[in-house]
Amino acid sequence: MSEFNSKPERVLSVLHVDDDPVNLRVVEEILTAFGHRAVKALSGSEALEALSRQAFDVVLMDIHMPEMSGIEVMKRIRERPTPDRNTPVIALTADILSREPAEYLALGFTGFVPKPVMVQGLIAAVTRAAGVSQPTLRLRRAG
Repeated sequence: MSEFNSKPERVLSVLHVDDDPVNLRVVEEILTAFGHRAVKALSGSEALEALSRQAFDVVLMDIHMPEMSGIEVMKRIRERPTPDRNTPVIALTADILSREPAEYLALGFTGFVPKPVMVQGLIAAVTRAAGVSQPTLRLRRAG
């Protein structure tokens, strides 16, 4: 069993882009458990549309998607003549063999989180990218 001994410094609005609905659900549950709000997009075009409608503190971007890769979506975000072009974008991928985390940073991503997603790693990356304090998770033994 786990309990949270602090609330987030502020609630973050996170856009999660992934073509796998299960991944979207898992990350949404992690983010909401830490007091943040998740908006889901199943494709790069959905992500760009969501960014046109509202501001996000952070974008979590799957790399391998059918219509448009996460790298292409991130580049399109950075090329926009709007304030959302500076939104932190974190690469979220299971493909850890073809690129090193530093290569994602060189491409313009703000951070890197490998899949399968580890709770503390995800929350640390999101809060670091947004510039807020990370909530603390304490594990407590049941019984």
